[in-house]
Amino acid sequence: MEGGNSLDSLIRSLLNVEKQARLEGDVSATKKAAIDIIQLCYQAKAWKTLNDQVHVLSKRRGQLKQVIIAIVQQAMQYIDETPDVETQIDLIKTLTDVTAGKIYVEIERARLVRKLAKIKEEQGEIAKAADLMQGIAVETFGAMAKTEKIAFILEQVRLCLDCQDYVRAQILLRKISPRVFEIDASKEKKKHKEGDNIVEEAPAEIPSLLELKRSYYELMIRYHSHNNEYLEICRCYKSIYDIPSVKEDPAQRVQVLRKICWFIILAKHDPMQSSLLNSTLEDKNLSEIQNFRVLLKQIATMEVIQWTSLWEAYQAEFENEINMIGGSLGEKAAQDLKQRIIEHNILVVSKYYSRITMKQVAKLLCLSLEEAEKHLSDMVESKALVAKIDRPMGIVCLQTAKDSNEVLNSWAVNLEKVLDHVEKSCHQIQKETMVHKAAITV
Repeated sequence: MEGGNSLDSLIRSLLNVEKQARLEGDVSATKKAAIDIIQLCYQAKAWKTLNDQVHVLSKRRGQLKQVIIAIVQQAMQYIDETPDVETQIDLIKTLTDVTAGKIYVEIERARLVRKLAKIKEEQGEIAKAADLMQGIAVETFGAMAKTEKIAFILEQVRLCLDCQDYVRAQILLRKISPRVFEIDASKEKKKHKEGDNIVEEAPAEIPSLLELKRSYYELMIRYHSHNNEYLEICRCYKSIYDIPSVKEDPAQRVQVLRKICWFIILAKHDPMQSSLLNSTLEDKNLSEIQNFRVLLKQIATMEVIQWTSLWEAYQAEFENEINMIGGSLGEKAAQDLKQRIIEHNILVVSKYYSRITMKQVAKLLCLSLEEAEKHLSDMVESKALVAKIDRPMGIVCLQTAKDSNEVLNSWAVNLEKVLDHVEKSCHQIQKETMVHKAAITV
């Protein structure tokens, strides 16, 4: 009891000192008195009194900004030393109330909210943690270090993905430009200012830019896996593969390269997929996994692939790789792999045949007539192929799909021919006219 009375009397005397210094406009003396009050409460382990004094000091009439910043920063040091979770939450909530709406303590508020969200997540309240994090827009904080901003947004994305809120996750991911990871860190350190604000140093626990790059692409993979966007997943793994720490570690390098190979094969055939396929085949590190080099060469070569023999050779490895990613991807990936092989075979057939019977198509694809017709129709619908099926005759007329450049080139050639004919006709007309005039003159 006596200890409580002595603490109260000390706080009262320090509050009088703080008031006098504040009215005189003495920043350093006001700040010292306020910090002394917070330290006294901490030393006495009077957590409730500490919360009350933080509120009182921050709401004093004409309180100086520097003093509020000092109070908040001092109290934040004691968060991890609280005796239990409830006391910790109370202190964080007190500080978040004090920092609400004050732009000069926005960074401290963001850090406090992140701590509170972490506690809520540990308690199993993931949705509550995600809501708390979404209330902070760190991309507008000019004084926050770039790495800390990225780490905060990535944490927001992770919580959204844990809640299966893919729409918000996509919006948050767009706030980070992939180009931000390509900036040289040594050049970045020389920039001490962003606008007119001094940029603060990131806390020690914030990962480096390259570690954040890997986290970013891993979250992108989680997002794209939801919609089975294989090409985007492949591009994400390609970006992870280009990180120096991954490329220099043989175990990590091979693991990521295997995933790149599988997702290139799973991706639909288009110019981007072909470009990735060729660039991967040219990679010298692919020699470390010869079976994948053989597989990619099979896909790149315009020859029919037998699905049954391929599946027997690679089934165990494929299922192991895909299941490591998790989610619903593994259930659909095997069906999509078969679909890609069938599509590859149809493109091979379209290259070598302009007219072919449906029976021969079904035989080459190792499918029934109905399945072969369905796959052909799907490819025509997706504009991957130009074909016409004569059902009564059982004949397919195949053409290769032309891209916009080829169409424009063919139009240019046709126009050139037309203009050439017009020019020749004009020349002939002019010649006949001159001959006719000469005959009349004579």
